[in-house]
Amino acid sequence: MDGSAAHSGCSASLMERKMSAMACEVFNELRLEGKLCDVIIDVNGCQFNAHKNILCSCSHYFRALFTSGWNNMEKVVYKIPGISPEMMKLVIEYAYTRTVSITAENVESLLGTADQFNIMGIIRLCCEFLKSQLCLENCIGICRLTNHYHCPSLRQTAYMFILHNFEELIKVSTEFLDLSIDELTDIIEKDELNVKQEEVVFDAILKWITHDPWQRRQHIPILLSKVRLALMEADHFMNKVKTHDYVKDNSECKPIIINTLTAMYNLSTNSAFLPDSVSPLARPRLPYSILFAIGGWSGGSPTNAIETYDTRADKWVNVTCHEESPRAYHGTAFLKGFVYVIGGFDSVDYFNSVKRFDPVKKTWQQVAPMHSRRCYVSVTVLNDFIYAMGGFDGYTRLNTAERYEPETNQWTLIAPMHEQRSDAGATTLYDKVYICGGFNGNECLSTAEVYDAGTDQWTLISPMRSRRSGVGVIAYGSQVYAVRSKWQLGRNEPTLLLRCLFVSCNEVLLICIS
Repeated sequence: MDGSAAHSGCSASLMERKMSAMACEVFNELRLEGKLCDVIIDVNGCQFNAHKNILCSCSHYFRALFTSGWNNMEKVVYKIPGISPEMMKLVIEYAYTRTVSITAENVESLLGTADQFNIMGIIRLCCEFLKSQLCLENCIGICRLTNHYHCPSLRQTAYMFILHNFEELIKVSTEFLDLSIDELTDIIEKDELNVKQEEVVFDAILKWITHDPWQRRQHIPILLSKVRLALMEADHFMNKVKTHDYVKDNSECKPIIINTLTAMYNLSTNSAFLPDSVSPLARPRLPYSILFAIGGWSGGSPTNAIETYDTRADKWVNVTCHEESPRAYHGTAFLKGFVYVIGGFDSVDYFNSVKRFDPVKKTWQQVAPMHSRRCYVSVTVLNDFIYAMGGFDGYTRLNTAERYEPETNQWTLIAPMHEQRSDAGATTLYDKVYICGGFNGNECLSTAEVYDAGTDQWTLISPMRSRRSGVGVIAYGSQVYAVRSKWQLGRNEPTLLLRCLFVSCNEVLLICIS
C-alpha cells in the first residue's frame, strides 16, 4: 500500500468516526432536498442524488471512483452495475445516517453489496445480525456464506455453533443433508465436535449417505476413518457398524475395522499408554464443558491436586501440575478463558498471591497480588472484573474488598463491606455483587449485602433466616440462592467439609473444594 492510499484509508475511517449525529442529519436533509448535491448515482435507470464527500467518508470504493484519473472531475452521473436500486438506497442512507435497516430478507444481499463497496460498517452490522439469528436450521448456510466474504468472526461463531450443537442439528437441519463430502469430513473430524457418543457421528454419516446413496456411499471409508470408533461400545460396533451394508461392502473399510479392533483391545488392556501413541480412532474429543476441582484440604493438609470432570464422558481426569504448591481455602474465578486461583492457605502462610491457569495450554502464570492476604475469601466476577471480598488474613476477619482488571493487571480497593466476613458466599445478579453469611471471628452471620459498582457502595439487604458460614451462593433466574453448608463443631473457625459452587461461564464450570 502506498502512502497516499494509506492516508486516504485513514482519512475515510477518521471521517466516519467523527461524523456527528447533527452533521449526519444536516447532510441528509440536504440530500433529500436535492441541495448542494454534486453526484448522481444511476442504478438501472434509478437515480440517487448525493454528495461525493459523504459517500467517500464511508467507502473506499467511492473514493477511488470519484478521484480516479480515468474519471473527469466534473463528471456528475455515475452508473453503478451489479447492484439493485434497493441495495443502493440502503448504502446511501447508511453513508448519511450511519444506520441501516437489516432484515432476514435483505441481509445476504446487503452483505454482498457492502463487500462490493468495501463498507466495513455495514459488514459489521450484517455479521452481528447474522450472529443474533443463528439457529439449528440456518447455521450451516451462514457458515457457508462466509466463504464468499471476509467475515472471520462470523465464520468462527457459526462454525463453533455447528460443532457445539451437532447432535441436535442433524435431527432438524435440511442444510446438513446438502453438505459436500469435504464439508462433512471437516466437521466430524474435529476434536471440538460435541457428541455424547460416537454412535451419533456414525448415524449422522448414514443419514447423509442415505440422502443420495448412489453418489455418496463411495465416501464411507474416509468418513468412517473420522469417527472415534474405538470409543464405541463393543457390541454396537460389532453389530451396527462392522456389519452395516455400506461398510462390509467396501473393501477400503477393512483396514479401518482391523485398526479399530486393535485400538479397542489396547484401551481395554492398558489405560496408561502415552497420549502420543493413541490411535486417532480412540482419541477422545474435547469436552464441551469442564468441571475443575482445584486444590483444597486432603488427608489432613492442603493439596495441589487438580482434577477435571468431563460431563459428557462421566469421567474425572487428574491434571495436577506438580510444580505448583498446595493451597486450600482459596477463591476461584473464570474470566476470558483463564481460571484464577485467589488467596488461600498452605497450613503455614496466608496468601495474597493470585495465579492464572490457561486450560488450553495447561500453563500457570503469577499475576498481580491482592492488597490483603485472604484465606476463606469470597470471589465472584462482574463486568470483566474479579471481586475478592473479606476473608481471614491470619489475624482478623476482613471487611475490605478489592477488584482485579486483567487488562491492566491491577487490583483496586473498593468500598469496605458493612460486616467482617470470612467464608461467605458471593454471586452477581443484575450488575450487582451479592455476599451472604460468613464468620466474623465470633459468630456465624445471617446478614447479607449488595455492592453497586456504579456508586461504589455496599447496602445491607434482608438477612437470611439462618446463620451460615461456608455457604454456597448462586444466582439463578432473578433470584439469589443460599445453599446450606456443613461444618465441624467445636472449632473457632467453621471448617468447611465440602463446598461446591458451580459457575457456568463460557463453557467452563468451576468447583472450589476447600
